[in-house]
Amino acid sequence: MKNEDHYVRAISTAGGLRILVCSCAQLAREITALQGASLPVTVALGRGLAAGALMGGLLKAEQRVAMKFEGNGPLRKMIIEADGDGAVRGTVANPSAVVEPLDGGWNIPALLGRAGFLTVSRDMGHGGRPYLGTVQLHDSEIGADLAFYLTESEQIPSAVGVGVSLAADGTVDRCGGFLLQALPRADDAEITAVMKRLESLPPISTLLAEGGTELLLATIMEAVPYTRLESRAVFFRCGCSREKVERALHSLGPAELAEMRTGEGFAEVRCEFCRVAYRFEAAELQQLELLATATEPT
Repeated sequence: MKNEDHYVRAISTAGGLRILVCSCAQLAREITALQGASLPVTVALGRGLAAGALMGGLLKAEQRVAMKFEGNGPLRKMIIEADGDGAVRGTVANPSAVVEPLDGGWNIPALLGRAGFLTVSRDMGHGGRPYLGTVQLHDSEIGADLAFYLTESEQIPSAVGVGVSLAADGTVDRCGGFLLQALPRADDAEITAVMKRLESLPPISTLLAEGGTELLLATIMEAVPYTRLESRAVFFRCGCSREKVERALHSLGPAELAEMRTGEGFAEVRCEFCRVAYRFEAAELQQLELLATATEPT
């Protein structure tokens, strides 16, 4: 199947507003299926993946962002990671979590929990230390939580909207969103016009179904002239590997590796993002144990 997932980046003609819009239904279908997500988790994770695609659109190719939503609801935790080249992945702590609907809709705040935190880590590349910021969850609807983080922690006035609709079979039909930011030269009239439009914005999934990202962008910016800058594909890529798992096992130290070898006789590590399992037999564990012993500080 051709991947039609993408984001579009644009800027107001006056240069004061930056906006990204995305459509990522295929990405959301693939990842929610890998996770074995319940219907409400499918919606929550889809929103998170759309937010990740938008955040990735703010990065350069060698940069990376990770978002961790933690709450006191049955979902417990959701992690979304995105690269500047369009790659996105995501996982949740409890994919089978369910909650009662609220007024006929998805009760994502009850699923994630109304008390909790959003932690964002930005790896800016070149081996530097990642930038880390944490805020309390704002309303646990995902989009507003990210907007609150960007406004409070990174001091960039922002608005974020993400939406997911499901098909009759429970899979993702539409998934996407927008990220709007006021830049230093922002004009108050432009901001007022766009924020007023957001107050009456139709559901994101409806706009995507009727006209894709171009209609979503045009609807949000209908009162403000803008220039379309670029469009880039969004796709699922995990990035896990046997070598990375070996390094993780090595870091456990010789004692724990020996316990694995003499106990179960093997170790199996399953990636929480792509669900691929990496199995290490006793002989491989012994080699890792010897290496860990040789490199252990004395």
